[in-house]
Amino acid sequence: MTVRKAVFPVAGMGTRFLPATKATPKEMLPVVDKPLIQYAVEEAVSAGITEMVFVTSSTKRAIEDHFDKNYELEAELEKKGQLELLELVHDIVPSGVQCIYVRQPEALGLGHAVLCAKALIKDEAFAVILADDLIDSQHEPTATAQMVQAYRQHRCSLLGVEDVAAEETDKYGIVSATALDERLSRVTDIVEKPSSAVAPSTLAVVGRYILTPRIFLLLENTPRGSGGEIQLTDAIAALLQEEQVMAYRFTGQRYDCGSKLGYLKASVEYALKHPEVSEDFRSYLRERFMA
Repeated sequence: MTVRKAVFPVAGMGTRFLPATKATPKEMLPVVDKPLIQYAVEEAVSAGITEMVFVTSSTKRAIEDHFDKNYELEAELEKKGQLELLELVHDIVPSGVQCIYVRQPEALGLGHAVLCAKALIKDEAFAVILADDLIDSQHEPTATAQMVQAYRQHRCSLLGVEDVAAEETDKYGIVSATALDERLSRVTDIVEKPSSAVAPSTLAVVGRYILTPRIFLLLENTPRGSGGEIQLTDAIAALLQEEQVMAYRFTGQRYDCGSKLGYLKASVEYALKHPEVSEDFRSYLRERFMA
């Protein structure tokens, strides 16, 4: 048993980046020269995942177009002999990888978005990857690859976690967990966005999940919670009563690209290691801030 499918909830409106996201999906915002959603798909591919399920809305056609073939562009690049650029375009979707799209008819939260993928996932364990959370694993296996490997060993749901500042617990799902080793903990409770006064810990769930298919039945029976939305956190809390759930501390630097500051940090860090611009960009920063 392994994980072959990943769900990408991409139907959100991206209001924190208005007006940039008025006509452009937030997942298509570029970090240097690749959109956030492409980094997320590449991470899934690195984990051996071959079916990419995008839960979209009517305003997200740009995502479908990005992963589709563009015959006119490819013909023009080939005609001009721009073969390196042509290869970049071809490699957006590697051979053997399938992209599938399903609409989320109403904005009813992350749990509802995951539930929209039920017919495509069927009875398999699957990954959920939030493109807002860009995770740079440097030379290590990617965060999703690390979690898929852990799933092969433990065969249970896993939540990607990291410690956050106490004053930021109200931005995340927060878990109580008993440590098993340096990376793995057994989850005993999960709470959606608690204040620092009542948070059970500072261990936050951050945009990476491996979930068993049992989650779908629980989502179908999860009442609407905060903001009138179906919360994935509430369904995971119910899953804890039936199955083992693990928290996994992945290695890698996470950038919260759902916030302006996190997005800017990611852009700087990725530019500093980009083979085309890193040297000139580093020189610019040195001149700008050390003069």
